[in-house]
Amino acid sequence: MGTLFARTEQGERSGTTSTAELDAKLERLRGVLAAREAPAAILTGAAAVAWITGGITNPIERGHPASPLWIVVTPQAVSAVSTNVELPRLEEPLAALGIPLRGADWFEPDGMTDVAAELAGAAPGTCLHDEGQLGAGDDDLVAIRLTLLPAEQARLRALGADAASALEESLRAWEPGETDFQVQARVAERLERVGALGVCLFVGGDERVERFRHPLAVDAPVRRLVMAVVVAERGGLHAATTRFASAGKLPASVAAAQAAVLEIEAAILDACRPGATYGEVLQAMDAAYARSGHAGVWRQHYQGGPVGYRQREFELVPTQTSSRWYSTWLEEGHAVGWNPSVAGGGKVEDTFLVGAADLTSVTTTGPGWPTVGVGGRSRPAVLDVRTGAAA
Repeated sequence: MGTLFARTEQGERSGTTSTAELDAKLERLRGVLAAREAPAAILTGAAAVAWITGGITNPIERGHPASPLWIVVTPQAVSAVSTNVELPRLEEPLAALGIPLRGADWFEPDGMTDVAAELAGAAPGTCLHDEGQLGAGDDDLVAIRLTLLPAEQARLRALGADAASALEESLRAWEPGETDFQVQARVAERLERVGALGVCLFVGGDERVERFRHPLAVDAPVRRLVMAVVVAERGGLHAATTRFASAGKLPASVAAAQAAVLEIEAAILDACRPGATYGEVLQAMDAAYARSGHAGVWRQHYQGGPVGYRQREFELVPTQTSSRWYSTWLEEGHAVGWNPSVAGGGKVEDTFLVGAADLTSVTTTGPGWPTVGVGGRSRPAVLDVRTGAAA
């Protein structure tokens, strides 16, 4: 049984990937091929390639959705295609999974497409493909990866712990007067040390947090309030989380905004149970915004949703009742990251795994970080860096 990633003394960070995981995913994918009567699936995007291979990510341009490795799956075989430049470094991990690799000259504009068509035994236009280099993707290829296998869940938990730690350690080290660039650099450095990448990473402070949902760093000094947000990626999986710190007690307006989003989030999380639809979760979210005195405010910012091999596997809002995702059921093994926010500095975000009875946070707070009980769950509070307690 092949293994792609080795354990480290710090734990199972990238995890282990075996041919058993590949086989389980091929079974799902071939079920779609049979149902759709398609000759093959050609996976060309970083998300789909990481999913089917259990974590092989090989970007040259980091964060780019296109992959220099393609995977071709037919009812009988699975093969890989890459350029002659990347082929030597990809042969070993693919051989560990029993996937043969073919090369195409990097300078031929349609080189990889031609090889993929040969392996598929069909024209690419007749094959299923993800949202990658062959055009708009097929939603069925997203749907089959929403339920994470146990090995994927373990890798997501390890990533989530590292993402939360990177934010919390960086904010604990914040000295009022530092710039947002300096805080952001600390987060990035901590992620890089554990082989993760902040594909979405921003830090904002003071009045920018209160004015903007996305207060991107602008090299401004941060003196009283700082927010750090990250979506960390490793092995193709993503974990999203947000943390706040202050220098002293929170202003009453910010404290009220924080309390409001925590109550909204609690309603969303309560609705996330196996057998519920994503539409039902969004209706609960809409109602919670209204109860908090912020009716319809979800329209002012992205609200999150299922997390996995993309930052959000799909985006959905309460009014999109005709979307296939609206009636999609949540299942055990789905990962979700909801992101309610209100003006004035109110935002909360963590990544959760859906279980049989409740949700489990994979970006849970580390030792010493203050928490607050909301809806029977422990949620992160704003850290007062002067006292180490809740602000």
